[in-house]
Amino acid sequence: MAATDIARQVLPIKQDQMETQSGSPDNPWAFIQRLGEGCRTVPLAGHVGFDSLPDQLVNKSVSQGFCFNILCVGETGLGKSTLMDTLFNTKFEGEPANHTQPGVQLRSNTYDLQESNVGLKLTIVSTVGFGDQINKEDSYKPIVEFIDAQFEAYLQEELKIRRVLHSYHDSRMHACLYFIAPTGHSLKSLDLVTMKKLDSKVNIIPIIAKSDAISKSELTKFKIKITSELVSNGVQIYQFPTDDESVAEINGTMNAHLPFAVIGSTEELKIGNKMMKARQYPWGTVQVENEAHCDFVKLREMLIRVNMEDLREQTHSRHYELYRRCKLEEMGFQDTDPDSKPFSLQETYEAKRNEFLGELQKKEEEMRQMFVQRVKEKEAELKEAEKELHEKFDRLKKLHQDEKKKLEDKKKSLDDEVSAFKQRKTAAELLQSQGSQAGGSQTLKRDKEKKNFF
Repeated sequence: MAATDIARQVLPIKQDQMETQSGSPDNPWAFIQRLGEGCRTVPLAGHVGFDSLPDQLVNKSVSQGFCFNILCVGETGLGKSTLMDTLFNTKFEGEPANHTQPGVQLRSNTYDLQESNVGLKLTIVSTVGFGDQINKEDSYKPIVEFIDAQFEAYLQEELKIRRVLHSYHDSRMHACLYFIAPTGHSLKSLDLVTMKKLDSKVNIIPIIAKSDAISKSELTKFKIKITSELVSNGVQIYQFPTDDESVAEINGTMNAHLPFAVIGSTEELKIGNKMMKARQYPWGTVQVENEAHCDFVKLREMLIRVNMEDLREQTHSRHYELYRRCKLEEMGFQDTDPDSKPFSLQETYEAKRNEFLGELQKKEEEMRQMFVQRVKEKEAELKEAEKELHEKFDRLKKLHQDEKKKLEDKKKSLDDEVSAFKQRKTAAELLQSQGSQAGGSQTLKRDKEKKNFF
């Protein structure tokens, strides 16, 4: 940029000043050129303009890092953990799940990954025990509750007075990899019900796990059968976006390959002159990254390289917004009133507060009346119990008196019998003594008579 251009932009000089100093009002730039003589030229560090905004956003995003959350839904033994290890070329720590879980449990693990200068906070959530129970009717409920809990946590953070969303760990599920068993026939009822319950809450990407278990022709028919069943049951799976011209062609092609038939393996085998991830069988070798063998490369390209940001955006703008709108409508908030006029948040808050206080006062009055009623009922019960106790006391008292009178009468009769017995005893003893005296006198008389005789 020349000195004259700088002067033209930043030196508004009055006409009379130029006339005084240059002497000619018709040649103002000569005066400006003389002002620029001897000035230091400052070189620019780069291009000046707002087209550097993308670079600024990239630098800021890279410095903050990214987060991505994957929900793995599928029956035990379909290779969910192995596929995650293969996708991110990392051996994630975790204990293998067993088949003895009483219900479905969700296990969440967060890992910090680094690739070049880009950091990624990856969260993998697996459904432990899914499909292992005899009664699978409510197997989807813990998954739905878990997703809603993450939405609720983010909503509560948004509603805070002092929000820290820039440092908040976003735990909302960005993608759901639904693992389908390679039966080769059709989807199970559990799969259809679960995906139907989840399609409005998370981006579902159906994949056929362990696809090397069925032949190529069976796999093609199986994909067609799965697609037709999803459409006939109204299950909305995630479609790779085609509105962006840069990825419209590849995403349109990949949408036709859904559901992806994948194979996972962390074992590396030497094939030719290269070490490749593969699965060794007695009849041959299945290469994980060979597109002729499976769709693992397609899944990795679509999930990580091409559409990761779109999955994050769809989670926020579609699924979370739906949850947020329903939650706020339940709380009574609306955008417009019945007259199509904008709602005031303050008025809505005051109205809901007054309604809440009215309901609280009503419930308090009901509780008070209920308390008074229960007190009266309790008093009546206590009075009735007291009356019954008095009646019982009177009955027992009367019974006691009757028993006492009977005992006294019996005692009197016994005393009379004892007196009569004593009298009879005394008379008997008297008669006995008299008899003994009479017998003794007769014996003495006979003895005297005997003596006199001799």
